Amino acid sequence: QVQLVESGGGLVQAGGSLGLSCAASGRTFSRSTMGWFRQAPGKEREFVALISWRGGRINYADSVKGRFTISRDNAKNSVYLQMNSLTPEDTGVYYCVAEQRTWYTWDYWGQGTQVTVSS
Repeated sequence: QVQLVESGGGLVQAGGSLGLSCAASGRTFSRSTMGWFRQAPGKEREFVALISWRGGRINYADSVKGRFTISRDNAKNSVYLQMNSLTPEDTGVYYCVAEQRTWYTWDYWGQGTQVTVSS
């Protein structure tokens, strides 16, 4: 059974930082694009960042450019998201994704981890 398990969410004050981790199991994603989405309360799920299997292609949503950094460790079958200079607008459930089909279509999704940024 393939699983993506996120960790590292929590409550942080505006201007603070959090690091999210996503550990995959059940199959290797070392040759797959992986990424992160988020969903704020009352809003649609939105793309945050993606990274190709060797890291040669990295994309960020405009809203997080310069503040978030995506990385991966293929030996650990994991992807990470370092989030700095957080604002209340970054509050939401963050989802790890793997195996991209289209910009918004991915084969695998994690259950999500809550990130709350207080003002």
